[in-house]
Amino acid sequence: MKKIINTVNAPAAIGPYSQANMANGILYISGQIPVDPTTGKLMEGIEKETHQVMKNLEAILTEAGMTFKNVVKATIFLKNMDDFAVMNDIYASYLDAESFPARETIQVSCLPKNVDIEISMIAHQD
Repeated sequence: MKKIINTVNAPAAIGPYSQANMANGILYISGQIPVDPTTGKLMEGIEKETHQVMKNLEAILTEAGMTFKNVVKATIFLKNMDDFAVMNDIYASYLDAESFPARETIQVSCLPKNVDIEISMIAHQD
């Protein structure tokens, strides 16, 4: 059975989708962009954007009773692959080196609201 996960501590969906769905112990988190959920404002610059995306993902994980240690897969979309190193360092700072998830990083031509980064994740309950 599917359970919709929703929190005010992450940005509301900007389309016909849920922040996340839990099904059979697996949490599927929709792509998060760098919107501050309290102000609704977009962060600017890859450093601030990456931190905000990770905070949004963390809020959804927390709402589902999980942490980044539960994440088994991440997909990162970057508008500019030149931002990879900066993004990668910030991304890694939120994770436990003992439990890095599988991941791919893809450069795309455009993202919602013209942001520089979007990340989606899949997590599993232990």
